[in-house]
Amino acid sequence: MKLHRISSTALVCVLLLSACQQGAENGDNTEDEQEDAAPVPVETNKPVRGDVYAVYSGTAPIEAFAEADVIAKVDGEIREVLVEEGDDVTEGQVLARLDGDRLRLELNESRARLRKMERDFERNEDLREKGLLSEGDFEKLKYDLEALRASFNLASLELDYTQIRAPIDGVISERYIKRGNTISEGEPLFRVTSFDPLVAYLHVPEREYRQIAAGQPVGLDVDALDGPPIVASVTRVSPIVDPMTGTFKITIEIRDEERRIKPGMFARIGVVYDTRFDALQVPRSAIVEDLGETSVFVVEDGIAVRRVVETGFSNRGMVEISSGIDDGDDVITVGQVGLQPDSPVTVIDAEASLADSGLAEGGNAEESVDAATD
Repeated sequence: MKLHRISSTALVCVLLLSACQQGAENGDNTEDEQEDAAPVPVETNKPVRGDVYAVYSGTAPIEAFAEADVIAKVDGEIREVLVEEGDDVTEGQVLARLDGDRLRLELNESRARLRKMERDFERNEDLREKGLLSEGDFEKLKYDLEALRASFNLASLELDYTQIRAPIDGVISERYIKRGNTISEGEPLFRVTSFDPLVAYLHVPEREYRQIAAGQPVGLDVDALDGPPIVASVTRVSPIVDPMTGTFKITIEIRDEERRIKPGMFARIGVVYDTRFDALQVPRSAIVEDLGETSVFVVEDGIAVRRVVETGFSNRGMVEISSGIDDGDDVITVGQVGLQPDSPVTVIDAEASLADSGLAEGGNAEESVDAATD
């Protein structure tokens, strides 16, 4: 009997001790939950409205639309070089002169033979009219005269070829010869490059074919130049798709009166093919991608509420929102990573506004080149 009382007392003590330990653990969990429920500091901005642009971006070298090598058409020695690299020239302008002594003598000889034949032809024409010369002999003289005239014209042309002329308007981009050089027919002498216009050829994937059209504005950002992007436009769209690459070619013409852009420079190109006016936008940093859904967090009464949104165009760090939020919502832009829905939050920049930063300013199609090269 005494042993039974001792056992009962020990059992009660064990149960009391277990209850105390469980109560202590429950108290710790309560404190952890209170710590987990502490407000998360976030930054918010209200959505802004402005124009947003759909842009196809790519890179391409800038080229001269027209460029020609000046080729020697006759042999000879360079007597004069009249232009240097960088000089502007016009079509037909004399760039250099060859010695034409031999060709000049040949021309004089041809001229003398032609004059003699012309006098003989006149005398024989009188004889034919008097019936003293047969028609056959007269026709032979006529053909001989025409042959000498052709020979004279050819000699005149070859002598003129000693005057090396520019084939197009442009700039002397390369000079291959020096005074005193003896050149052969077919040898290159100069290269003439036209700077008006310059072009860039961009190869675009065929899936974009319905989006790109002639006349669309283009922004070009050239690393070698300072300042804002250069405004250009799409001038031609190839009617075919290359089956080997799955791309089609578009031609972009660039007008640069100051000649800051040089052929061979590399440009980042943006073609603006669509514009949404007065579109609702949020910073790209506000967008949360999770399990195939696009969403943002907004603050409602100190609680982070997740909103599934539909997005549209994006550029200049902003994303168009077509549904899911309204103009007056406070969208979390900093602190939303890892944030759980319905978590308490503390807004630390409630007065900040994207409108103050100027990101919502709209513009016309030409002003959109800033977006095109972003």
